[in-house]
Amino acid sequence: MTKTYRVAILGATGAVGAELLDLLASRNFPVADLKLLASSRSAGRSLQFQGEKIEVESVNDRSFSNIDIVLASAGGSISKAWAAKAVADGAVVIDNSSAFRMEPHVPLVVPEVNPQAAASHQGIIANPNCTTILMSVAVWPLHQVKRVQRIVVATYQSASGAGARAMEEVKIQAQAILNGETPTAEILPYPLAFNLFPHNSPLNELGYCEEEMKMVNETRKIFNDQSIRVTATCVRVPVLRAHSEAINLEFETPMSVQEAKEILNKAPGVQIVEDWKANHFPMPIEATGRDPVLVGRIRQDISHSHSLELWLCGDQIRKGAALNAVQIAELLIEKDWLQPPTSGYQQPVTIVKS
Repeated sequence: MTKTYRVAILGATGAVGAELLDLLASRNFPVADLKLLASSRSAGRSLQFQGEKIEVESVNDRSFSNIDIVLASAGGSISKAWAAKAVADGAVVIDNSSAFRMEPHVPLVVPEVNPQAAASHQGIIANPNCTTILMSVAVWPLHQVKRVQRIVVATYQSASGAGARAMEEVKIQAQAILNGETPTAEILPYPLAFNLFPHNSPLNELGYCEEEMKMVNETRKIFNDQSIRVTATCVRVPVLRAHSEAINLEFETPMSVQEAKEILNKAPGVQIVEDWKANHFPMPIEATGRDPVLVGRIRQDISHSHSLELWLCGDQIRKGAALNAVQIAELLIEKDWLQPPTSGYQQPVTIVKS
């Protein structure tokens, strides 16, 4: 990469924002100029990037002039408020919120799975939900060889999925319990330390929460397969960082455990972690701070001859959010896809709940 680009991080002071800063530096992303944007509450803070201090600015109508790429991770309401403005000013927005994921004209991209989808963007590209990203990276290579008809997944989601404040709250709760005190909860609905509970996003009439439906709908969009059957149960667990998933895959035709391992050994973004004698398989503590999705305990489903089961762990802040966004930006640069195929932003953004 010889050309350099003007980059803005929207939501720079959050957990994902901090990871974006680290990844831009560690991956030698060709940054010509970096602008850090956040709410007025965070404006004035200074953050380090490649040995320099950069002051965080309050996002405003002039924030996106002379910006090439916006990495947005400030929540859906902020993205809805500012994405169209950034595109109108000439930037491409890679958005980590759920605001645009199910918009038909907004690509939903996991670079290891559907990189070609990014070419059709009209100024906005959506990052999938963290659990969907991790699952897609592991399931897609298998699906390419023998079609997956049905996915049954249970997620074990760490506090990091609710942000940096939730992670700190769990630490405080744990100390309170160890001190014999009653823990309190402000960020999450219930104390998470030494506890777990079903994901607290809104429930639909069928009893599925929003987080679970994201996995259903986003997987179908990323795989470009509306017929694939997906059911999910999402649980918040007392882990600081990195999510885990137990996945059951039903194939059209049987796939052996050995075949699955051979496929996943060659799959981008995947690392197999298995030591059956030591009963050692992926753990969130080992996935934390790492890029690959750790996959293991690959086994035949004894209840169905066409099904396999696997277990995975992945860093929700890294591959589940920041890394995927940076990889999309790298893809746009590599393929020369920064400019939308049409001049200007042609369609107004209408929000469809994911």
